[in-house]
Amino acid sequence: MNLCDLAVDSIAALQPYVPGKPIEELQRQYGVRDVIKLASNESPIGPSQAALAAIALATRDLTRYPDGNGFTLKQALAEKFQLDAGQITLGNGSNDVLELIARCFVSPVDEVIFSQHAFAVYPLVAQAIGASLVEVPAKDFGHDLTAMQQAITPKTKLVFIANPNNPTGTYVAANEIYGFLQAIPDNVIVVLDEAYVEYGDNEQNSIDWLKEFPNLIICRTFSKAYGLAGLRVGFALSSPEIADLLNRLRQPFNVNHLAMSAAIAALGDEDYLQRAKQVNAEGMQQYIEGFNKLGLSYIPSKANFICVDVATHAADIYEKLLQQGVIVRPVAGYGLPTHLRISIGLEHENQRCLEALENSLAEAK
Repeated sequence: MNLCDLAVDSIAALQPYVPGKPIEELQRQYGVRDVIKLASNESPIGPSQAALAAIALATRDLTRYPDGNGFTLKQALAEKFQLDAGQITLGNGSNDVLELIARCFVSPVDEVIFSQHAFAVYPLVAQAIGASLVEVPAKDFGHDLTAMQQAITPKTKLVFIANPNNPTGTYVAANEIYGFLQAIPDNVIVVLDEAYVEYGDNEQNSIDWLKEFPNLIICRTFSKAYGLAGLRVGFALSSPEIADLLNRLRQPFNVNHLAMSAAIAALGDEDYLQRAKQVNAEGMQQYIEGFNKLGLSYIPSKANFICVDVATHAADIYEKLLQQGVIVRPVAGYGLPTHLRISIGLEHENQRCLEALENSLAEAK
């Protein structure tokens, strides 16, 4: 008997999310010792010293279960964003929160809308439930909110908007998102995924919109600008009613004690956040100048990565980069077969990547 036959059809049909290649895997695969990873949009500057100190203190309590309600972290987030703690849902990374939202509000008879070239987890969590997937064609590699609004039907339950978008780094202006929220039915949940928001210009604090739109959920994370990807801490901000529903479904102890302690410390380390933004801005400019020198087009990005068009099969260039000890991210699965997504690293990492890219393109000719 094939055990796969026992699985729910929607699960058996899933294609698993493929993360960036780990450094250790490349070392085993090619025997390359000196490897740089610019594939998973991780912080290149290491964690906050305040977070490390908080982790050291928290290890004293490893024999105890974490606070299942995350009281102290919720209080810190509530103070930071001027919200009530009852509006916050904690997750084991923001992916956990995205899945909670889908499981809470979507059934197999519903439709879920997302953009072409948007984060792969959106269709994954919807497909796992058996919902109908509605992918709206992108506009300039980003969200076409007018088309997304037109795609809404009586069956639509959930709309995902990533801003900035992953993997393209595109950004939708605040007034466009606000107009979209005003225009859609209030029985359609809008998930505004702001995993990379700290890198942008913050022209509008979307959190203010929660007072006006009870169908809005904002997702954020400590994995990117706060440098805690390995600890997995994400959170959702919403109306108290939505947060109550999500917290009924949330697994107890889904965020561990060390992670919550580090997140609280990182949230208060403004110097670290400003340094992360500065390093990112300088690295972004370094790549733009490098791509211009190589004659390559790229997608302007508001995040901590940039998508470059290598004008050939990106998978081939990706392999050549691996052989030189440089890990980036091919994005053919997002409908971008000639693009590579490159995370912003430290200056010397960026330079090495650009040199390896130049070598790889020369070999491919």
